[in-house]
Amino acid sequence: MKVQPRFIVLISLLLTVYAALNFYIGWHMTEWSSAVGIGYSPYGFWIPFALLAYGFLLGRIPLPNPLKPAGRLLKVAGSVYIFVMEIGLLLFLLADAVRLVLWLTNGVSEAYIVGSGTVVLGLIALLLLVGSRNAWSPVVRSHELRIDKPARRGKTEWTVAVASDIHLGNLVGRKHLLRLVERINAMKPDLILLPGDVIDDSIEPFLRNRMGELLGRLQAEHGVYAVLGNHEYYGGHMERYVEEMKGIGIRVLRDETVEVDGKLYVAGRKDKTAEASGPDGRLAVRELLRDVDPRKPVLLMDHQPTQFAKAEEAGADVLLSGHTHRGQFWPNHLFTKRLFELDWGYMRKGAMHVVVSSGFGSWGPPIRLGSRSEIIRLKLILQAR
Repeated sequence: MKVQPRFIVLISLLLTVYAALNFYIGWHMTEWSSAVGIGYSPYGFWIPFALLAYGFLLGRIPLPNPLKPAGRLLKVAGSVYIFVMEIGLLLFLLADAVRLVLWLTNGVSEAYIVGSGTVVLGLIALLLLVGSRNAWSPVVRSHELRIDKPARRGKTEWTVAVASDIHLGNLVGRKHLLRLVERINAMKPDLILLPGDVIDDSIEPFLRNRMGELLGRLQAEHGVYAVLGNHEYYGGHMERYVEEMKGIGIRVLRDETVEVDGKLYVAGRKDKTAEASGPDGRLAVRELLRDVDPRKPVLLMDHQPTQFAKAEEAGADVLLSGHTHRGQFWPNHLFTKRLFELDWGYMRKGAMHVVVSSGFGSWGPPIRLGSRSEIIRLKLILQAR
């Protein structure tokens, strides 16, 4: 495939900007180190710092088997640094704004360099602790949804457990997955729905750490269903993933609709990523729901929270999405809030209920600020006949 010159220029520009931002952060750290009297070797600082700054990218390079653990460690460390870089950049810019005012008035003393650097580094450490706690301590959020359709066979209430964006991989592993299984099974749900991004790109950690054994312990009277998220597409192991899920009793719906015990429907769309393969990459929602009985409730999973109006017009009663992570950490939620009609929480769209989860796992840094790792508990209430 021929690489376009415009693409090369864009990548070069992005790498240059990224390098400049990291140099800015590294320079502040060396300046503070010198001010407080901590000696360092330029090579001893900048080489490890560069490995950390580019670790998330370098850790994705295929390595021989003996070196793979080192590559995974580099990827994990680099992912944490993504948070440090973003928060550090904002805090150092704020400190430099004050510094500029001081320089224009009375000058900048070494005491300010020591004090501001100490405060910034201390805040980064504190936010790392708080953010880690938010990422690894999931909460259960409950929503009671009334659906104006008659119950079938006397079942007027359904408990539905929802967990999106688990991102099982090198960062989110068996320990966090066990929390998910225990909390969901404690709900004794009628139905369990997983609206995409169950794995984080590569399926290799999922297989190597036998995460399927744990995921297969999820229990619901009427089954467990999932849909594909963008990360299942990115990993390039989609068919293997679908087979692995089938082997543990979880059906992955790819533009499919299932009638559950004659009482309601669960529909699952392919992820929006499929549209890149052409106009037939995934079904329009009206086509997906064309043959459902409109007298029965329809629960629709679509990983990315888009096309609410079309889903409501097609007859969905509940739309479940994830994908956004609610920005995962501040101030990213300011962008996701503008990008999506609903980036987190609940809204009513005509007769349809929409619930968008911030997700159970994390992408990149295992850090959450302004969001929490969460499981959704839905209580569906139907009309008594």
